[in-house]
Amino acid sequence: MPGSTSWDEFRLVKAVADAHSLVGAAEILGVNHSTVFRRLGALEESLGTRLFERSRIGYEPTPAGEEMIMLAGRMSQEISDFERSVAGRDVKPAGDLRVTTNDTFLAYFLAPVLTSFSRAYPDIRIDLIVANSALNLSRRDADVALRATVDPPDTLVGRRIAPIVWSRYASADWLTAHPDVDEDSAPWVGFGDALSTLRPARWLSQNVAVHRIRSRVDSLVGIARMVGADAGIGLLPCFIGDRTPGLVRIGHTLPPFGESIWLLTHPDIKNSARVRAFMDFAGAELARMKKMLQGE
Repeated sequence: MPGSTSWDEFRLVKAVADAHSLVGAAEILGVNHSTVFRRLGALEESLGTRLFERSRIGYEPTPAGEEMIMLAGRMSQEISDFERSVAGRDVKPAGDLRVTTNDTFLAYFLAPVLTSFSRAYPDIRIDLIVANSALNLSRRDADVALRATVDPPDTLVGRRIAPIVWSRYASADWLTAHPDVDEDSAPWVGFGDALSTLRPARWLSQNVAVHRIRSRVDSLVGIARMVGADAGIGLLPCFIGDRTPGLVRIGHTLPPFGESIWLLTHPDIKNSARVRAFMDFAGAELARMKKMLQGE
């Protein structure tokens, strides 16, 4: 293969293979369709071979294309490894730091931690990624993650902040208006599809009759708001329920579901000055919130 083949051309071939179309590859690369068509044609001409064949399901790689795709994958991994290695060598806490968490953690306890950190380390710029899906820290989609998990991946390192404790909640006004209603006859606010894999959602399906669940919400913040609007009883983490005005616990907390809050990073960048500064600072701040997070 000619030595003049650039990394951009490998990226182009990999994008076409991943998308099975020129339009999809254009979206991945952030260029227009005609640019992908022109560049692929020029690359095939310079190599003297076809890299893709058009089929009913899209663009399928030829044997030469497969070889180039495999090499592109290895190159992409090596570049990611190099970036993590270099990121771990800085000595001064400065530069961009990508932090990912979900909307619930941000709204109920992480925001003031981030604000305090920015004041303590003004040379570090926080790039906050709010996402309920788990980003890939190995690919450096983010540098640090605050996640709820039963068992963090073996590829990450960090610290367990606190277990997540759940309880039943209702609004004080609703309980006053319905003094004789018990849990077996009360309306409930359930979990929407986006939360259906949570262990508390399974507990609810096993312990509350379907006809008692009058509404379903696909965010914990939304469940708290619905319960606060007198929609009935809802299951919430105590760090949400206890801090939502007007809500009160019903009975004892539920048995542990196993999930905890974890502060995680990749081992290749854990000694980076900015990552280390954040892990130490945020870890200490969150540890001070442990009783609140556990609902004590």
